[in-house]
Amino acid sequence: MGDNKYEIMLRERGIKPTANRIMILKTLNDAGRPLSMAVIESVVKTIDKSNISRTLGLFRDHHLVHIIEVGDSLRYEQCHSHNHEEHDDMHVHFYCEHCHRTFCIDTPIPEVQLPDGYEMHSINYMVKGICKDCRKHK
Repeated sequence: MGDNKYEIMLRERGIKPTANRIMILKTLNDAGRPLSMAVIESVVKTIDKSNISRTLGLFRDHHLVHIIEVGDSLRYEQCHSHNHEEHDDMHVHFYCEHCHRTFCIDTPIPEVQLPDGYEMHSINYMVKGICKDCRKHK
């Protein structure tokens, strides 16, 4: 199926498929974990930073990626949501304090009860510690 798979994914979200968009989406998909802008740039060396940034913004606006805040940096992850209008695939993320990688954990986010008058728009549930790979090498 190749790049056609990514063209279909882009079209389903109302995004015109271009070679750069396909390459960035493929990079996110192949990674299987959230990536920083620096990592994306290092993988797609033929696309300049401003084009990558605009593409990630477009993907975010069309619910194709979601952004995870890790300290003072951002990670980008492909949404696997079936709802193209909103993110219904929110889940727990794990940040390894040793290797600095971020992983998706297939665990639903616990429900948060906010006080009256507060309105939640998003949630960033991050667990920090040492990943299984780093623990093996300790």
